[in-house]
Amino acid sequence: MEDEYYFTVVDYTLFVVLLFLSALTGVYIAFKHKLERKRKREDVKEYLTGNRDLKPFPVAMSLIASYISGVTMLGTPAEMYNFGAQYWLVVVAMSFSGAVVAFVYLPVFTKLRVSSSYEYLELRFNEHLRTIASVFFLIDEILFLPTLVYVPSLALSQVSGVNHHVVGIISCAVCVFYTLLGGLRAVIYTDTWQTALMFVADIVIVVHGVVAVGGFKPIIDIGLEGERIQAIDFYPSMYKRYNIYVILIGGFTYWTSFNSCNQTMVQRYLSLPNDKQAQLSVGIFTFGVVFFISLCCFAGLVVYTFYHDCDPLTSGRIVKSDQILPLFVVESSGYLSGMPGLFIAGVYGAGLSTLSVVLNSAAIVILEDLVQGAFHIRMKEEIVKPISKVIIFIVGVITYSMVFVIENLGGIFEVATILTSINAGTMFGLFSLGILIPWSNTKGAIVGSITGYVFTCIVAFGNKYATSAGLVLAPALPISVDGCYEKYDLNVTKEETEYPDESNVFPLFRLAYLWIAPVGLMSVITVGVITSLITGKTNVNTIDPDLISPVCQGFLPEAAKEYAGTAVKKVEHKRLLDRQANVAKSGRSRRSRIQCATKTTSTYNDRYPSRAVLKPCPADSSLPEIAKEDLEKFHGFFGAEDKHGYLWDKHHNVLNSVVFNPKDPEMLVTTSGDQLIKDGDLNQKLGLKLFGAGKQQESSLEKNMQVQTCGRT
Repeated sequence: MEDEYYFTVVDYTLFVVLLFLSALTGVYIAFKHKLERKRKREDVKEYLTGNRDLKPFPVAMSLIASYISGVTMLGTPAEMYNFGAQYWLVVVAMSFSGAVVAFVYLPVFTKLRVSSSYEYLELRFNEHLRTIASVFFLIDEILFLPTLVYVPSLALSQVSGVNHHVVGIISCAVCVFYTLLGGLRAVIYTDTWQTALMFVADIVIVVHGVVAVGGFKPIIDIGLEGERIQAIDFYPSMYKRYNIYVILIGGFTYWTSFNSCNQTMVQRYLSLPNDKQAQLSVGIFTFGVVFFISLCCFAGLVVYTFYHDCDPLTSGRIVKSDQILPLFVVESSGYLSGMPGLFIAGVYGAGLSTLSVVLNSAAIVILEDLVQGAFHIRMKEEIVKPISKVIIFIVGVITYSMVFVIENLGGIFEVATILTSINAGTMFGLFSLGILIPWSNTKGAIVGSITGYVFTCIVAFGNKYATSAGLVLAPALPISVDGCYEKYDLNVTKEETEYPDESNVFPLFRLAYLWIAPVGLMSVITVGVITSLITGKTNVNTIDPDLISPVCQGFLPEAAKEYAGTAVKKVEHKRLLDRQANVAKSGRSRRSRIQCATKTTSTYNDRYPSRAVLKPCPADSSLPEIAKEDLEKFHGFFGAEDKHGYLWDKHHNVLNSVVFNPKDPEMLVTTSGDQLIKDGDLNQKLGLKLFGAGKQQESSLEKNMQVQTCGRT
């Protein structure tokens, strides 16, 4: 057997530099922002969302990092080696998927400017759906995160001889460290250079591999002879691992489900200032992923050409097929000092970037969707950031603990896809139910999502059990060991694989793994639609068009246009209440002033005019008190409710009155974004600015309106 290659000083230096730069990025971003921040509220927004002023290219690189992990870098070539080039067709599905994400799903989130993708479910249905989706997301990530640690650790162990558990804890610690310090901005900028490193490493390995096997002609000739390069399989079987149907339909569903509504992706879309920038970022992201997946697929053909006459797994030189690419790097270029180090740096960059993205997203989901959304716990903003750091640390510890489970589950590519497909397919079905089917109702969404999730879990875990127990075995393409003695001085006897009789296995457990996501999608939509029809469809005349995809808004009745913008107002109202709660809890409240009118104040809104009497501030009150009996109802304004001095429009679920603006205590605000601006002394007229339909209109209130200032204690 040939001598084993291990890391040289140059290789270790490259690896250490990767870890050091990752940690340094977090330190730099944290220190830089500490110098620039102006107040705590902006600090929290910056930490969790990047202040929504990032640029398309770094965000696109971060999106690539979210999707491309060490699983992709190691698993894709192994799939090509074992099952052939049919999988390469997935890039066609990815291209269509990118367009669907950019123009069907993305505009909904950018219009609403929600804090997390699951907040949409509360606006469209109710808060219970938001909680259910958040829990499903966390379960999915806890199961998937360990693969992101295990894969690069396995690769480094293969080329360096270092125990993969030791490597895993180091990489996990570094990732948690820079994610803790820098928040989303550190994650995105670290992802940018890690993704660039990932591309460079893969390109260098592939180019050197082509040279090592003698050029492109041997790759094509040996690939055809070994059946790795095949004609497209049109046979309509859902049990075959790869054919055109499973790859295009299953691949499209899986890829779209992950990129359209998963929090790790939506969080990055919302870090951009507008939908055009977000769509540009998705376009760059799609092109980058298609290129990288193609590179990984071609790497699989190169690896097969190198090992076509001595299979490493059969000859005992590796114990898992996922180790074949690291072995190839070592044996084809290990004599070049620094080449293995560059490869491992690329794999680690892929793994760390995806891990940091998910850690940051998990913190947002727990804080926004569970703590504040489900349990209605309002926290002071100065403690939100420390709590988010604690969450990231705890999730990091759980991630490393789960590595010991994942390493015993078989091929990482299939395992990772199955685990993520459960939640991806279910959530894709739930969001599609809300975004594409306007008449679907809350009961249909709840019953559909729970039923779909349970059903998909049964199919996925039944499928994995059948595979692990040897009841189902995907036919691998032929391998050879004829050249093992000549190349490695090994006498290897190839044993014929016995394939089990699968006719007795439950049909759903025999499905190809790429069908898991479509199963989740269709089960949620089918059950959700049937339940909605039985329990009573949503009245499409009163639904906010902003909650529906632009491609479906043209099918809504004309009456629905009257409700456009109500969801956005609800989001703004919630933000306003949160900001006021934080102002009230902080010491800054003493510096706030509230305007209280002593006579009738008319607030005019283009769509829902209303009038309310604001009584003078009582001596023992910090907010004006609304005289409900003096409220007049106009144009569908239904009822009023005392919400800390606000008028609450129960029918449209928005505020429709003068409220306090915590940003500028000398300014009154209406919830549609209109502002009552004081033009001088308090006894002077107040100007009302209306911002709607891209126009700014000005009107004035009574000139002699009496206003007094009330202090808040």
